Amino acid sequence: MQFCYFHLMPYTGKTSVTEDWPVANKHFDPALGKKLFDVYIDSMVAAERGGFDWLGCNEHHMSPYGLMANPNIVAGALTHRTTTAKIAVLGSLVPILNPLRVAEEFAMLDVMSGGRVVAGLLRGIPHEYVAYNEPPDESYGRLNEAIELIKKAWTEPEPFGWEGEHYRYRAVSIWPKPMQKPHPRIVMSGNSLYSARLAARHRAVLGLATVISAKQTKDTIATYREEAKAWGWTPTRDDLLVGIPLSIDRDAERAKERLAAGRRYFAEVLGGGIRTAQRIILQKTRYNDTSVKTFIAADAAARQTIDDLIEQGIVLCGTPAMVADQFKRFAKEFGHGITIINLKVGNIPDEAVNEGIGLFSREVLPHIRDL
Repeated sequence: MQFCYFHLMPYTGKTSVTEDWPVANKHFDPALGKKLFDVYIDSMVAAERGGFDWLGCNEHHMSPYGLMANPNIVAGALTHRTTTAKIAVLGSLVPILNPLRVAEEFAMLDVMSGGRVVAGLLRGIPHEYVAYNEPPDESYGRLNEAIELIKKAWTEPEPFGWEGEHYRYRAVSIWPKPMQKPHPRIVMSGNSLYSARLAARHRAVLGLATVISAKQTKDTIATYREEAKAWGWTPTRDDLLVGIPLSIDRDAERAKERLAAGRRYFAEVLGGGIRTAQRIILQKTRYNDTSVKTFIAADAAARQTIDDLIEQGIVLCGTPAMVADQFKRFAKEFGHGITIINLKVGNIPDEAVNEGIGLFSREVLPHIRDL
């Protein structure tokens, strides 16, 4: 089993609940923002020392939900602070970006890191389209074409032209080229069955960052496997990436209290404006994606007890021994080979996050590494 330490890098200085979109940046304190970036990147470096195989970051816009408008900047910092872990950008929101710029930046990162980049090429959640004023109805078409263009830009040794439905370039020859051959590993989202099929067609790792239900996750994995078979290949465990939040402490009740409070903050403060943006999208377009339900239903989900969530297998929480037992059930449930661990849920204190890295690394990882 490989483990990815994932960080959303939320802005935790905001305490008021709002449904406004976009969220007014008058609430942002640059001095606190600098401190948070330092703490968050330090924690990712610590995770590598603790035995995590991947370090994950991602892209979000116009909200305290996440401070990484460009996750490749964070990835660039990690190339010089880490030496062994894969740097997983999970990922760039390709349909709202210039695909050649995405190809160039990932190639730069791959060379700078010595071939350690994992390239998340994602569609993004609905509010990103409101933020960048891009048509969400074109998102799948733009994503599919952009990935083909990016892969060709990474691998074609001679200049080429591109005349597609969404992108047109007279001549393309990116510098630098990636270090990994034929190109960095690609991760794509499985937030809908269509997304899972698209990931299989591109032979990408299927990324399921959040488990809403065991049945839904199993159905998505089965769809991915079936589509891959139709395209002439068979996914392995290492082609399946599944995420789960973690709260760990020697005192089980303290771990549960922290996770419950962090989930409430996530739903009420970080998710408020995003829910408004997603309702706008749903009113005006067809956006078939599980992530819509994730945010719009976040308030109700935050009211579930942690014990219920543990029983459902969608969080890890408790003492190291409890977490190890829960994880063994989680790994058996889905048969995946890469697990995303998110310790910074909402406003869980950073001290608890750092202590959690140590506890997980010393007292859990040795018991679950060989699953």
